[in-house]
Amino acid sequence: MHRPAAIATSPHTIAVHQVVQMLLGVKGDEARVALLHKAGISPVLLESDLSRVTQAQFARLMAALMRHHRDEFWGLGSKPLPLGTFASCCRMLVGQRNLGDALRAGLRFYHALLPDFVPRLIVQSGVAYLRVSPKPDLNPRQVYAVRVFLFLSYGVMCWLAARRIPVDEVVYQDRETVRRSDASRLFQASIRLSDREWGFRFDAKWLELPVVQNLESVEEFLHLAPACLLVKYRDQASLTERIRRLLRRYLTEEMPSLEAISHLLATTPQTLRRRLQREGLGYQMIKDALRRDVAVEFLTQTELPLLEVAAKVGFSEASTFHRAFKGWTGLTPGAYRHAHHDAGEDLGLVTLGSAESV
Repeated sequence: MHRPAAIATSPHTIAVHQVVQMLLGVKGDEARVALLHKAGISPVLLESDLSRVTQAQFARLMAALMRHHRDEFWGLGSKPLPLGTFASCCRMLVGQRNLGDALRAGLRFYHALLPDFVPRLIVQSGVAYLRVSPKPDLNPRQVYAVRVFLFLSYGVMCWLAARRIPVDEVVYQDRETVRRSDASRLFQASIRLSDREWGFRFDAKWLELPVVQNLESVEEFLHLAPACLLVKYRDQASLTERIRRLLRRYLTEEMPSLEAISHLLATTPQTLRRRLQREGLGYQMIKDALRRDVAVEFLTQTELPLLEVAAKVGFSEASTFHRAFKGWTGLTPGAYRHAHHDAGEDLGLVTLGSAESV
């Protein structure tokens, strides 16, 4: 592996719980292990709820699961979603006039194909609500299919308008899902619990945005989707992302206090806390997540000695870094690197083709 002088960006990592959920439709330990190795993910990582995987690993697992199941919902639903469904829907949506028309058309398209839940767009008092009403007694894999549908729906919305649509609130059914989920970070909104439905709310004015994609751009999109939706429309202007970029400058030294960051952002600590709460995160959580993600990046993409990795994420002693990293991921830095190498990360980058070519 090459050793870069510096890593300019700090991609977010993904909770291993998402990997566990994606594998719910796979029958047999042997098949699960084979799929993990195709994605470059060590099965050892699944032994800790705190473990993280890279975006590249997650994308490869998506592709491997679609090939394995011949199903765009990775065997999660009670009925397979035929390969090519997502591509056909996207090609149809680019012919719509605005985002509202496209959303309604897309939900009608999928309604006939999804027996486990009913998706609807409800507009009331200036608020748009993409609501998913599940059928009674869904099993865990069908519940995860609901969450996947919400995530993909949001990503396609943003792509159609070529901008991130701000979400005001995400609605989830159970507290345990919220505790383990990255939904708050993905949607950059707070989560409300409901015992009857899932969904997300946003200002109805965004439904009037024109669909700016076309038959030419849809093919480029399908070559990278759905993996690109993990990061393509992350709001770089959000408070969380702005703070993360600021903190990246101080990673090798003592992190600034919340008060100091407030001063840099020309706001008060009270206002900063309040705005972060609306985005579903706290200042300490942002600091820890940044150190964790950069450490994962150095451990998986370089051969830097562990002591040097520790220094690059702000630790002067290896032992302190070991304890912190194990607290973040459930594994020591050495064990994490070993597991990563054993899984064959040198598979190279894999891009997802359109659903028809998977």
